[in-house]
Amino acid sequence: MSNSLLHRHLYEWYETNHRALPWRETEDPYAIWLSEIILQQTRVLQGLDYWRRFMARWPNVEALAAADEAEVLREWQGLGYYSRARNLHKAAQQIVERGWVPFPKTFDEIRALPGVGDYTAGAIASFAYDLPYPAMDGNVYRVVARLLDIDEAFDTSAGKKLFHKQIEKLLDREHPRLFNSAIMEFGALYCTPTLGDSCAHCPLQAHCAAYLHGTAELLPVRKPRPKVRDRWFTYHIYTNGEQTLIRRREEKDIWYHLYEFPCEETLNSPEDYINEPSGSSKQTKSISLTHVLSHQKLHARFIVHQVQKMPEIPGTIVIRWDELNDFALSRLTLRALDTLRHKA
Repeated sequence: MSNSLLHRHLYEWYETNHRALPWRETEDPYAIWLSEIILQQTRVLQGLDYWRRFMARWPNVEALAAADEAEVLREWQGLGYYSRARNLHKAAQQIVERGWVPFPKTFDEIRALPGVGDYTAGAIASFAYDLPYPAMDGNVYRVVARLLDIDEAFDTSAGKKLFHKQIEKLLDREHPRLFNSAIMEFGALYCTPTLGDSCAHCPLQAHCAAYLHGTAELLPVRKPRPKVRDRWFTYHIYTNGEQTLIRRREEKDIWYHLYEFPCEETLNSPEDYINEPSGSSKQTKSISLTHVLSHQKLHARFIVHQVQKMPEIPGTIVIRWDELNDFALSRLTLRALDTLRHKA
């Protein structure tokens, strides 16, 4: 069956069912780039508010480039995968330094930006400039895997090459912006991981090899996930009522350049090991939380210490409690603070 018929059926579905999203209503490449970076690891509903706040605070690439990294991380707080925010800031500075303002205009220039891979570059090039490049996100991989009944893992080097070759064949080169928007939306709203009875009524059913072969529920295939690593942390929250101690994470690890309370990592449960810095203090309460990241399971204990004088701990700074919101904190730290407030 011809691609033109597939495109027609896809576009008819898209016209009736697509969501109204602000980055679809603009050709501003900066706004589109920002949306793509936010949505790399974030659902649309959550990402929309962040996109609006970023656009309001930094409406163009020059404004974002002039911002302090700490400000960008603070605005990003809660989205996770903070390397995206750091790369976003670096890319804005690179665009200004290279004279690509208001935004790079070619695929190669866009691809050269920090945090931009082939998929993101293709998405920006097609959505902003209607250039004939495919945009491959997880939704598109799923749709293509089912349309063509591909049982190769899409998240391997060989799989990515295979899928890219196939999407190049499917791409509507006369209307790449529309094609990419439609196929991404179809995967997000209709051809979802759990199909139910969707296949029986699918507008692309006649084009779908997986439907014909009864394999849709098995696709797409992923490579085996790495084993989850357990880590144990003890956090000490020192307070004299008005002040506390925090530190910035400098290790190239999780939450790089985010702030946290003084912390130590142990080889086993923090319940079994507490290394308290010198100085008199009174433990008033403690909580234990489990926090799951993509390939890590964090076991954390937060201990509150009432002190008259703040202990001297290398790498920490003394701040007022009402200044804490000025610093970018990890989601785990925010959870702990919220839990402690409710426990008070």
